[in-house]
Amino acid sequence: MTAQDEMRLLPWSGPGGKPCYLSTDDPGGYISRLADNIEAVQLATAAELLEEVSGSLDNEEAGRDNLCRLGYDLTGALRDVLRVAVSRGHLLAATQSHSI
Repeated sequence: MTAQDEMRLLPWSGPGGKPCYLSTDDPGGYISRLADNIEAVQLATAAELLEEVSGSLDNEEAGRDNLCRLGYDLTGALRDVLRVAVSRGHLLAATQSHSI
């Protein structure tokens, strides 16, 4: 088992929005691979939204409702990307501490 500070923050929340963590020594296990796939989808979604909002902001005819929806969607995507960054930062720090 991994130490408490080496647990992986998963890209989904538990009941009440609480973070979920994975404690395993197998980075190729089912849950690890599932988390990797979900993170990839979240990052791709954020990239697509960024492209969409960039085009909408340049469009003077983009309606207020469309921009509000994009703002809401971007907020969710940013939350997901931040969780991925935190998770990968923790994994990187754990990996580096083992190689020292």
